[in-house]
Amino acid sequence: MIVRATLRPDTDRLIDRTVISCRREESWLERTVEALSYVGYEVVADVFDAQELDSIRAAMVAAKDAIHADLGRDRLERAGELGVLRLMMKYEPSLARALEKPEMLAVVDATVSPTAILHLQNGFVLPSFPEGDVPVTFQTSFHRDFPRHLNGYLASINCLLAVDEFTAENGGTLVVPGTHQLAEKPSDEYLRRQAVAVEAPPGALIVFDSTLWHAAGANVSGRDRLGVNHQFTRSFIKQQIDYVRALGDDVVRTLPERSQQLLGWYTRVVTSLHEYYVPADERRYRAGQG
Repeated sequence: MIVRATLRPDTDRLIDRTVISCRREESWLERTVEALSYVGYEVVADVFDAQELDSIRAAMVAAKDAIHADLGRDRLERAGELGVLRLMMKYEPSLARALEKPEMLAVVDATVSPTAILHLQNGFVLPSFPEGDVPVTFQTSFHRDFPRHLNGYLASINCLLAVDEFTAENGGTLVVPGTHQLAEKPSDEYLRRQAVAVEAPPGALIVFDSTLWHAAGANVSGRDRLGVNHQFTRSFIKQQIDYVRALGDDVVRTLPERSQQLLGWYTRVVTSLHEYYVPADERRYRAGQG
């Protein structure tokens, strides 16, 4: 049985807030960090340019086809997800270049530290449905990407790239401002009533505390909406996917050192005493990981 629901707010409410441009506003990072603390999210525009977005869009389409061919559509549909593309870098290595974006790295450094690792990079190809016929999935239900309360300790941050424009009509992410870092879940009624649709221009990052309650909106625009979600955590938290093993040592070694750090190259667990007793510069788990 497929349950149908519309998870847009009762009225398509949009927070009356100015999107921050990382190109035009010198204090964009400080303002973003402040917003994360008080509201739980911020929209940072002008991070990726049109050419980069075209490349990402093409890579996502190719990755989608490759994943479908590898796993089969039936297996993916049984997972109950809406257009989620996991481990895209395995199928389209160019998508690792997103991890080199200085503005995104600046956010990571200012929040979960320079030794943070990538918890996940998931592509979203959110399909469109007729009004009222949006399937209920984990994505379209209110949830937290980091479902733990650590007494205000910021352990995880999301940087959701708007490959396409995010609007209320095409399923722009619904967020409930101020619900981050809560010990208890607000009521479902409160989440529905207080949710706002985040609008973001193409190339923007929707940056949010991973404990913020949010959901994918209802895409009723008539076409797919593309985005790429990056979640970064403190280095001692396990990744959703072991990217080093999944991509392979040879691939990881070709990447910049910071990308290697993010993928978990310096936070690997040794498997023998031979790996444990090696010189410091050869250790799988580098010192000072936070």
